Amino acid sequence: MESRETTVVLADDHAIVREGIAALCAEQGLRIVGQCADGPSAVEMVMSLKPDFAILDMQMPGMTGVETIRNLRAAGSTAKLMILSVTREDSSVIEALRAGADAYLLKDGPSRHLSEAISFVRDGGVWISPLLRGVGLFTRGDKNHADNPLASLSPREMEVFQYLVNGLRAKDIADLLEISPKTVDTYRASLMRKLNVHDLVGLVKFAIQRNLTTTSDKRRT
Repeated sequence: MESRETTVVLADDHAIVREGIAALCAEQGLRIVGQCADGPSAVEMVMSLKPDFAILDMQMPGMTGVETIRNLRAAGSTAKLMILSVTREDSSVIEALRAGADAYLLKDGPSRHLSEAISFVRDGGVWISPLLRGVGLFTRGDKNHADNPLASLSPREMEVFQYLVNGLRAKDIADLLEISPKTVDTYRASLMRKLNVHDLVGLVKFAIQRNLTTTSDKRRT
């Protein structure tokens, strides 16, 4: 039985960006079913065409990418919503994820990040560009190690922590960070020791108790 095509809607106010993303999608066998240049049109297009994925610019006329996602989730859209942005600020990433984004990509990232993000999101994960360092996403600026155990983690340990608590497997994390699964296991053991947790369940509980896992804030279906 032939598998159904994966469909995509693109929303960006720069035609050249849409054309570039469309070309990358075509290379991966994805079918573009609609393109638009502003937030309100994106909401209308996603709700009417019901694509599998929507790739949304963070800054669009009429409605930002985050506002677009909020409107889509409020309207009941189950599409996988991916933000494409030039912004690296932690607050912007957190805002997008809490609104219901399934992925946060950087416009200056390599083209392979698009295919990686789509694969992770398709499998039910939440994808954040590895070009973004995870420390700020979770420490909330607290530098006191006693009050904030995460402050003792290295940047790489923070990245591994970020992906673990959002459901990624060691092999997936290794592929994403371009390290070996054994190295991922080493980082996992180290960060769990520093956080005084003994297994993955404990690690996830640690994250949920501190509101640090994006999946706990995702929409309920």
